[in-house]
Amino acid sequence: MAQKDKKNVIKDKEPSSSEISRRFKQNPALFIGTVVVLVLVIVSFVLVPAIVPESARLGGDYTFGYYDKVPITWVPGNIFAQYREQIMWDMQAQGHEIDYIASADIWRRAYESAVVHTAVLQMMKRSNYSVPVKTVDREVARLPQFQENGRFSRALYNSMPDSDRLVLWRQINDDISKQMFLSDYFTLLVPSTEAEFIANMSSVVREFEMVYFKVDDYPASEYLAFARENSALFDTIHMSMIRISSSEREARRILGSVRDGTVTFEDAARTQSQIYADRGGDMGIRYGYELENEIPDADARRAILSLGRGELSDLIRIGDYWCFFRIEEELKKANFDDETVMERVRIYLRNFQRGRMEDWAIGQADEFIADARESGFDNAASWRNLEKFKFGPLPLNYGSIELFTSLEFFPISGFTEQDMQSMARNENFWKIAFSTAVRTPSQPLVQGSNVLVLFPLDQTYDDEEAVERIALMYSSYWVSYLSQQTIQYYFLTGVKDKMEDNFWDVYFRNIYSPN
Repeated sequence: MAQKDKKNVIKDKEPSSSEISRRFKQNPALFIGTVVVLVLVIVSFVLVPAIVPESARLGGDYTFGYYDKVPITWVPGNIFAQYREQIMWDMQAQGHEIDYIASADIWRRAYESAVVHTAVLQMMKRSNYSVPVKTVDREVARLPQFQENGRFSRALYNSMPDSDRLVLWRQINDDISKQMFLSDYFTLLVPSTEAEFIANMSSVVREFEMVYFKVDDYPASEYLAFARENSALFDTIHMSMIRISSSEREARRILGSVRDGTVTFEDAARTQSQIYADRGGDMGIRYGYELENEIPDADARRAILSLGRGELSDLIRIGDYWCFFRIEEELKKANFDDETVMERVRIYLRNFQRGRMEDWAIGQADEFIADARESGFDNAASWRNLEKFKFGPLPLNYGSIELFTSLEFFPISGFTEQDMQSMARNENFWKIAFSTAVRTPSQPLVQGSNVLVLFPLDQTYDDEEAVERIALMYSSYWVSYLSQQTIQYYFLTGVKDKMEDNFWDVYFRNIYSPN
């Protein structure tokens, strides 16, 4: 129905994607350099191998899982432990309290990072890549702990225990191997045509007004009209049932014993029925529409509904069972003056005849569109007391790619965040939004529990410089960013045959402490 006394909701704020674009435009070299530094920091910390002195190892099994049969184990000082300590430090630096919930999150995030660490090394191992010994030796010689007066000190190197030197050498070997993998992974070549295509997605920008009609505003008169047209659906009857699974012959024997009084219906139900046995077979009161599912055969259903109080039905096959019924209270015609019955009508329509309600809302939208074409969008909305919502400008951003302004940035009163996300991923929404002529009402669009009518106000085109900036940002930063987002997901879920995740079992057994 019409929506009254509301104000337009327009969020006057620059979207996050525009902020990225602004920084990039101000200083592209500095922006890209900052991103590269960030990636290197992530590589240096997240994928740095462990230095685990033997003296630091403790007893106990803290193996949380396996990747490619390699154990993901926590011991003091190893990569798992380093991740946990760094994540905890970061959270404390941000002022977060480390309670038992935060502690579980820290352990889980550290574990997942350790899985990625192991997975990368395993991939390089299976590719038969090995780092030249001289390369590892050269990198070890450059470590700050072996420098004296700006030069490598053999004395400092020899002062380190042999076991620790071996661990360190292996660390550097693994580090170089992983950097080779990440270098290839994060520097994917992006075809120029792909970057150009993505950039051109933002070249056409539109601003919109919109009205919508709620499906759930379906009027009481329509509910009543449906009820009267389909009154048998809401008639009620009180029945009991005995359902037998063994055989037709056994079911007929039980029905016969009830008919001749050898056993009562209630006792037969308690000892023989596969359903309602604890209630003596009592099904309770049923509406006509409920019986359509319980007794699919229409002829059998009509025969049962025609029985009088206390009468038994014949044996009926329903699926894999044999059933017979007893009428406790005869069929009662629906009274649509009873609010309880009308609530049942509303529930039925919402659950089983939603399309009828949507058709009504579409009809309201069609009438509005006809008036809008003849007298203008504003007048048609005013006559119906409909609130107009304005959003945009935004490009054709299907799926809310963060590189561009997204639909979710423009909240609409009455739409939840989930509604906005669903609309942003509705292909028909974007087709209608960008194919409808400017200053013309669109065709009705069913979106969730609403029927929308869009009105494109204006269409503009980004200048060539803006398109080129998006293309450069995409090829130099965005692909790498997405790669970082997906690498952990891939190793944790994309190769399930290699992953054995026992994290929560081990955590709750050995670490969890809510106090």
